[in-house]
Amino acid sequence: MTTPRVKICCISSIEEARMAIAHGASALGLVGNMPSGPGIIEDELIYQIAKTVPPPISTFLLTSETKSNEIISHYKRVYTSTIQIVDALEQRDYELLRKELPGVKLVQVIHVIDDDSVKEAIQVSKFVDAILLDSGNPNLAVKELGGTGRIHNWELSREIRQAIPIPLFLAGGLNKDNVRVAIETVKPFGLDLCSSVRTDGKLDSSKLTDFFKAIDT
Repeated sequence: MTTPRVKICCISSIEEARMAIAHGASALGLVGNMPSGPGIIEDELIYQIAKTVPPPISTFLLTSETKSNEIISHYKRVYTSTIQIVDALEQRDYELLRKELPGVKLVQVIHVIDDDSVKEAIQVSKFVDAILLDSGNPNLAVKELGGTGRIHNWELSREIRQAIPIPLFLAGGLNKDNVRVAIETVKPFGLDLCSSVRTDGKLDSSKLTDFFKAIDT
């Protein structure tokens, strides 16, 4: 089985970016303005971090904007290699994003709740470069759009992975103790994590070491 790529999310400084890369991260998540959740930083800091990251490593802007024009405006303040859309895109207007931001990869988050999430993922997979499955709930009064630390139903995640032709990232409550089961169940292209490799909100080198050791076992 191929070892999944790892995206470390909630990067909050150039030092954290360098630490994640040194431990083996293939991608970094940089969290823009959100209604809730950890790791939110200012757009200027996202820009400063992203421009220090070497080209083989992907930088993901996490945006909660739901309109294509606003996502484009957000992107042009930070210039990451990838846009991670954490909420549903209004009218599924991916065509405008493709037209205005050629060469920028698009990753759509699907929050796995029930069978409707499976249908949504399959439909949206036609328009983006990858799907990222997370455990938020955009239907709450204050939307949860990531960073919950909860796992979701990995059987639904596997169903999605088997049904779509593009790469799939798995997020939501992953840690060194459950990641092997997650990999064996879902067989994702990539893993995405935040809180399980932090101590008091700060990226923890020893926890990163333990996690990467666990996925290579």
